[in-house]
Amino acid sequence: MSTQEFAGQTVLVVDDEPDNVNVISHILRFYGAKIYTARHGIEALSIMHSILPDFILVDLSMPYMDGWEFLKNLRQYKWSETLKVIAFTGHAMYGDREKVLEAGFNGYIPKPIKATGFVEDIKRILEQA
Repeated sequence: MSTQEFAGQTVLVVDDEPDNVNVISHILRFYGAKIYTARHGIEALSIMHSILPDFILVDLSMPYMDGWEFLKNLRQYKWSETLKVIAFTGHAMYGDREKVLEAGFNGYIPKPIKATGFVEDIKRILEQA
C-alpha cells in the first residue's frame, strides 16, 4: 500500500473525542489526505459551507448534534447525495452495522479503530459505495 492512498483528497473528521480525532487525522495525513475536523454535527455543517470533502468520517454519539442527526441534515442538500459518509462508532453491538447502513451511511467502522486495517476499511467502503 502506498503512503499516498488519499493524496489530493479532503476528509472531514467529526468526533467530540480529541484522541480519536488526533489518531484518525494522523493516519489519514500519513496517507496524503488533507484533514478538517469538527467536534459535533453543527460545527461540521458549518465547515461544509467553505469546503466539500471527498468523504466524511463521523462519530454517532456527540453533543449538540450527533452523527445520526448530522447525516439527516446533510442529506437535505441535493449536492450531498453522492458524498460518502462513514460512521465510526463505539456502537458495536449485534445489528448496529445494519442500523447504520439503513440510516443511509455509506459504511461502518467500529471503535476502537485498528490502525493496521483502518485505511483498508475506508478504501473498501469507498469502492463499494
